[in-house]
Amino acid sequence: MAGFFVGIRMDLDFFKLDGLIPAVVQDHRSGRVLMVGYMNSEALRRTVETGFATFYSRSRQKLWLKGETSGHRLIVKEISTDCDKDALLLRVEPQGPGVCHNGYESCFYRRLENGQWVESEPRTYDPAAVYGSQP
Repeated sequence: MAGFFVGIRMDLDFFKLDGLIPAVVQDHRSGRVLMVGYMNSEALRRTVETGFATFYSRSRQKLWLKGETSGHRLIVKEISTDCDKDALLLRVEPQGPGVCHNGYESCFYRRLENGQWVESEPRTYDPAAVYGSQP
């Protein structure tokens, strides 16, 4: 992935969301959606250069390499954009037992059942053991 876009103009619309683009992250083998993050142009540049998914944290107002604390990095296999060039799809190979900071394979582990959000799968790792305390 590194260098894949070198010399190619990435004319994406970073203006609709104040410099950010939503990035849907999907497991390249299973097709499961793992998370949604946001990228600014620098996060996308770093992702392309390194081959590891890097996002922009809206709460911390800074770039973050997914897995920098947990080691559960995302190796980028493919990047696509939508027809309006204002959203991205990252097909990745996850490194580790889960992407969600709450200890699940996917951030989408809750399902609406009878008007209630229900945890629909078991945790794949203990977040307290990884992060030192429950996030």
